[in-house]
Amino acid sequence: MTTIRTRFAPSPTGYLHIGGARTALFSWLYARKHGGTFVLRIEDTDLERSTAESVNAILEGMTWLGLEYDEGPFYQTHRFDRYKAVIQQLLDQGKAYHCYCTKEELDAMRAEQMEKKEKPRYDGRCRHRAEPREGVPPVVRFHNPDEGEVVIEDWVRGRVVVKNGELDDLIIARSDGSPTYNFTVVVDDHDMNITHVIRGDDHLNNTPRQMNILAALGADIPHYAHVPMILGADGARLSKRHGAVSVMQYRDDGYLPEAVLNYLVRLGWSHGDQEIFSIDEMIQLFDIDAINHSASTFNPDKLLWLNHHYLMHGDPAHVARHLSWHLGQLGIDPSAGPDPVEIVKAQRERCKTLVEMAKASEFFYREFEQYDEKAAHKNLTPAAATALEALRENLAGLMPWGKAAIHETVAATAEALGVKMGNVAQPLRVAVSGTAVSPPIDTTLELLGQNQTLARIDHALEFIAKKS
Repeated sequence: MTTIRTRFAPSPTGYLHIGGARTALFSWLYARKHGGTFVLRIEDTDLERSTAESVNAILEGMTWLGLEYDEGPFYQTHRFDRYKAVIQQLLDQGKAYHCYCTKEELDAMRAEQMEKKEKPRYDGRCRHRAEPREGVPPVVRFHNPDEGEVVIEDWVRGRVVVKNGELDDLIIARSDGSPTYNFTVVVDDHDMNITHVIRGDDHLNNTPRQMNILAALGADIPHYAHVPMILGADGARLSKRHGAVSVMQYRDDGYLPEAVLNYLVRLGWSHGDQEIFSIDEMIQLFDIDAINHSASTFNPDKLLWLNHHYLMHGDPAHVARHLSWHLGQLGIDPSAGPDPVEIVKAQRERCKTLVEMAKASEFFYREFEQYDEKAAHKNLTPAAATALEALRENLAGLMPWGKAAIHETVAATAEALGVKMGNVAQPLRVAVSGTAVSPPIDTTLELLGQNQTLARIDHALEFIAKKS
């Protein structure tokens, strides 16, 4: 039985975007489901646009998403000798030829075809040229069959038939000898024994040409699955203005990788009405034939909803590892304060992103510069000073310092003063956090610690005294 081999083959001319990440995920899931091999290939033959920074961005995105590859990364620029040898093989077999047509001649040919309302295409005029043309460096063209048709049994689109007469003789090597995209893809898929090619349907037009080259090489034809594009809410192809940014931007914006993966797998694939999938469930349930035929619409609100779900229900230790990175982005050393695992447990109900959680937790790790103006005006008043003084006295002698004892002390203080607990807890919250919003006051004080709590109450009392 043939081992399943899939590949993800991005061009390093930019970051790893959402569409590319989905293609990688589908290819990875199919290989994992069937015990196959997932290959990463960097298609960097566009020497002018390919950059090392883009390669790093792709590798970083794959690592963050957890899409580990079994082989690679393979770089096409390291395989030029192999491409050159295959081009020579096709030339020797008469399946490719040198074309000496100039740009001006090609332009004139296309203009004449368009004037006759014919489909612009190369007419094969150099197929039988025997002699080189002095002063014109030739390209190499693949001799496409004139008769017959190419049948693509696409696993998403169904049966697609293209007549060979509609295809022209593709350039497989430029005049400087460098190989072209459609040719290198074919050689790589053949050499790497790729069995299933899962990619965006913008590549569907390339497939008949690639299949003909594979046939000319006597190679096995892989199974193809062309996945519909992702659209923005306005129905246009997803772009930066819709939020189609780098995968790593989602990390920077506070999303968990599993939330992004869960969202991506549902962009064009479904299993009944199920919305939440663990990685293991994705592997178990995913299949190509369940990919939707129609385009999917990117919905940022749905992604945010999923992220909040994973913050709420994920392993706090796992979430905390990601939170620690975001705390670091704020210049905070997570070891210089409460355990981030406890911060996650305290904050995850009210925070939808890790950025939000990190910013809301900043006061646990360092002094805030000023109180929220509205919260201070309402809660840090001369009337509140009495409650804060009583709290300061009662909390100072509290041993041991813990959530239950703190709750009991705050409640007892309110009762002794003859006021509702909120009239005591809210000024205390503003005093220790600088804002009117924090986790429950007993949790907040437990995480903050006794010394910090007392110091911040003292600071609040000084603030009230100066204001009076």
